[in-house]
Amino acid sequence: MPQFSSQVIILSKSALQAHTAPDQGVLLTGKDPAAFNLSDPLRLWIIQVGVIIITTQILSLGLRKLRQPRVIAEVLGGILLGPTAFGRIPGFSQHIFPSQSIPYLSLVANIGLCLFLFIIGLEIDMAIIRHNLRLSVSVAAAGITIPFAFGAALAIPLYHHFIDASQVSYTHFMLFTGVAYSTTAFPVLCRILTELKLLDTTVGIVVLSAGVGNDIIGWTLLALSVALVNTGSGLTALWILLVCIGWTIFMLFVVRRVLFWVARSTHSIERGPTIFFMTVTILILFGSAFFTDVIGVHAIFGAFLAGIIVPRDGGLAVTLTEKLEDMVSVIFLPLYFTLSGLSTDLGLLNTGKIWAFTVSICVLAFTGKFGGCTLAARYAGFTWREAGAIGSLMSCKGLTELIVLNVGLSAGILTRLVFSMFVLEALVLTIATTPTVSYLYPPHRHTRATATGASFVYVRSPKDDESDIENRTMKTWMKSKRNENVTKRRFTVVLDKFEHLPSLLAITALLQPPSLAYSQTETSPDERSGNEAEVPTHFGALRLIELADRPSDLFKSSATDALLHTDPLIATFRTFAQLNGLPVSASLSIEPFESLATSVAEHVRVLGTQLVLVPWLPSAHSSDNPDTGAHAPNGAQDRSTTFDALFRMDRSSTSLPHTHFVRSVFAHAGTNVALVIGRVPFVARGQTHVFLPFFGGPDDRLALDFVMQLCTDPRVSATVAYITKRDVQAGVSAVEAAYLVNEEDKAEDNLQRNTATITSLRSLQMTAGFPDTMYGNATTQTRPQSETADAITWARYATTPFFSAENSHNHSGRATFEEIETLTPLHAALQRARLLQQHPQRSVMVVVGRSRRLAVEDHHAELRTLEMEHGGAVRADVRKTVGDVGTAFVMAGIDTNLLVMQASGTHAD
Repeated sequence: MPQFSSQVIILSKSALQAHTAPDQGVLLTGKDPAAFNLSDPLRLWIIQVGVIIITTQILSLGLRKLRQPRVIAEVLGGILLGPTAFGRIPGFSQHIFPSQSIPYLSLVANIGLCLFLFIIGLEIDMAIIRHNLRLSVSVAAAGITIPFAFGAALAIPLYHHFIDASQVSYTHFMLFTGVAYSTTAFPVLCRILTELKLLDTTVGIVVLSAGVGNDIIGWTLLALSVALVNTGSGLTALWILLVCIGWTIFMLFVVRRVLFWVARSTHSIERGPTIFFMTVTILILFGSAFFTDVIGVHAIFGAFLAGIIVPRDGGLAVTLTEKLEDMVSVIFLPLYFTLSGLSTDLGLLNTGKIWAFTVSICVLAFTGKFGGCTLAARYAGFTWREAGAIGSLMSCKGLTELIVLNVGLSAGILTRLVFSMFVLEALVLTIATTPTVSYLYPPHRHTRATATGASFVYVRSPKDDESDIENRTMKTWMKSKRNENVTKRRFTVVLDKFEHLPSLLAITALLQPPSLAYSQTETSPDERSGNEAEVPTHFGALRLIELADRPSDLFKSSATDALLHTDPLIATFRTFAQLNGLPVSASLSIEPFESLATSVAEHVRVLGTQLVLVPWLPSAHSSDNPDTGAHAPNGAQDRSTTFDALFRMDRSSTSLPHTHFVRSVFAHAGTNVALVIGRVPFVARGQTHVFLPFFGGPDDRLALDFVMQLCTDPRVSATVAYITKRDVQAGVSAVEAAYLVNEEDKAEDNLQRNTATITSLRSLQMTAGFPDTMYGNATTQTRPQSETADAITWARYATTPFFSAENSHNHSGRATFEEIETLTPLHAALQRARLLQQHPQRSVMVVVGRSRRLAVEDHHAELRTLEMEHGGAVRADVRKTVGDVGTAFVMAGIDTNLLVMQASGTHAD
């Protein structure tokens, strides 16, 4: 009888035969809560699940740093909990995993396995094979036939040395070894392709399409093998095969149409799966699994078929995956692979002959897959390195082979010794995949199919010059470098969350070239500057999605083409750009969190971007809410709003990852970066007034150039204040001196009263764990050069008419230049911004330089005073990210949108 159905019947009989009432309050009665009770197995099951999840999670934390897939941690966890390690502790297996409880654990694990195969079916996209049919068929065929032949050949000595011929037929054993050798772990393969950034390369697309075909053929071969083993008769196996083919046709052509009709009738395609659609889908899933199980084929094949027939329209398959994946990944799969580990006893590998066979299994498995796929790829026109990468990726075994091995073990085809040998082989080959591919196909050799990962249409000949793409990219980059000191025309907007869109769209509108917005009324093409004509304005929208361990993320990674047309953030930005006549290109990057900043840098390098707009976390509450205290005296806000959510150390843990990301972009972008902190909405159809406190340094000079570019728009006016710090000895008014002494006294008093608090906060800053981006101190050579550049830049705009007749848009009076000399520069900048805020019909935007290098003034002491005035200490990593001036504006509760700018070349080395 099939395994899945027999387990259900056995457990049902045991439950019906149990007449005793479950124990109540065993903890109070002194009984062992972990003791197995047939009438109440839940307590022990919960203990087992807890032990399994904790063990696998701890292992995955370490293996993730080695870029190993999660399945490795799950199998290793099972091996450690089994007879190989913890099982050798006296009483451990009998107490935690008694033999009577294994059927219950196995039933739940097999239910999860059916759900997982359903998710794999959802990930199968036949369009990938159709678009790359020639190459995928050749690579997949070579990756199945040659390994199957190697497995069949190795089955001969294995069968004679380790299998009881009276119990197992050689044909059955040969089928299982051949199928185990032929498999490629498609889900693990997707994860590796994503982490190595190969999904949109020629290699990645061919491997993805070949892996899909390999998976389909592999599961079909497994189903046939199980059918043959269960019957033992060739004629009966033929009938099972015909019934299975009939059921497959019925599912693909009848049930698929019915399911599509249900999805359309319930509007699940447009609005996401409804409860009724989910109910019908789950019934089809387990109904198909039940049918294939009772006819003699494993239940997982029926679940796999159910996943294939789900409609792909409107991202329905992705949404279904998102609804199921967490429970499957967190509970069900670890249970299944732990059961594999409990059946694995590496202690049985205790003789030289056994180890010789184990090494032979590993070598032949890798040779068959690697050799077959590499030769097929080379014949198709790939270089040897690309072909080797394809062969290495197709050698990934992972969970697919483990499922095959478990089926063989439960059917009695494999002994525990042979099972352990093959489990070790699957682990070795999966662990070796990532380092082998990284060595054979490093990032600088990657060949992109298209910029967005479209279908594979061209394989570069080995005779082609591999440096062509790199040379073209370098030319674009050098051209953008030559234009760094002129008007910025190439922008990249980083899209992360919907909360960021309002401020990003508003600033994008301000960056719209006036020649586009007002060409019919104010300018002609002949009036444009030479730089504008040479470098047309272009906006690149880069959508970032963090890659987690969820299958839906891998699903999205392999379907970036579809996401580019369906992602709401990209669609909104593209629509906005089209309505405003802005040329825009969209791209999408799905990366692990630690690689997101690198992805931005790579995107910037390829497009030759001159300015990157990076959003900061949104405000915790709207500034329009009267409860936030936005209109409190001196602009002080309620401490539960933006300052608390983003800056204060005791309540800003949610901003830590984003701070890390922003600092990484600052450090690695290689071009100008603007950090957008959107705090208040822009006034609709109103004027925007920009305030720039200019202190000096390359970042402030970039900010001044940027503000002047904004002022070419008639909707924008600006106030630029050159603020310098007056020395006390140079002559101080009585009022200023009294104010300075008073502020220093108050700061000292606050420090004395809050010594313990400040000490604890500073200790937290030291243990934040993020990379430092403090810049080097200015030298006697660089300081005068920077100050001279400050003077030249200021004179260019302040002492000469910026809006002259030679400029495209002559609107004099839109920029006001001031020079302020004060003892407290940050206080002066804040006070000036508050005065500008009093105008009711305009939005105020503050632009500041990050000023982390070659700045004229050191604001640390005054910033410390502001901390005392506004009742909070700022985390060191946040202050370094935003800069001292930007920190002062947010900490003081100035309700304005804020841009923090860093010039290219001023990041830390």
